Amino acid sequence: MEIESRQPHSKASLQRGRQILERRKEIEQELVDMLKETESDFTLDHVRDAIYNEEDNDDMMKVVAMFDRGGDASELSNVLELVTDAWNYFPHKVLGGISPAEKLLEHQNKK
Repeated sequence: MEIESRQPHSKASLQRGRQILERRKEIEQELVDMLKETESDFTLDHVRDAIYNEEDNDDMMKVVAMFDRGGDASELSNVLELVTDAWNYFPHKVLGGISPAEKLLEHQNKK
């Protein structure tokens, strides 16, 4: 992960960067598991691609729909939580190829 900053990276920010990447890997595995559990026709690559290429407010709901099998409120809650995590930790084209979590870290490093 490259985070451009005029200031040297602190040990804490490097640690936070590693935590973001570790969390992204965990989310990827959780997504794969949920795609199997919901018997979705979509793959992890479909989810990553939809998030990376998001253009409007409906795009997050398109990702949620990839898991929709008409389950109960508890299942929907789990899907929403996982998709929100993926949205925040996966790269977005509109953010220059980094995730919102990385963008926040970049902003904090500039202070």
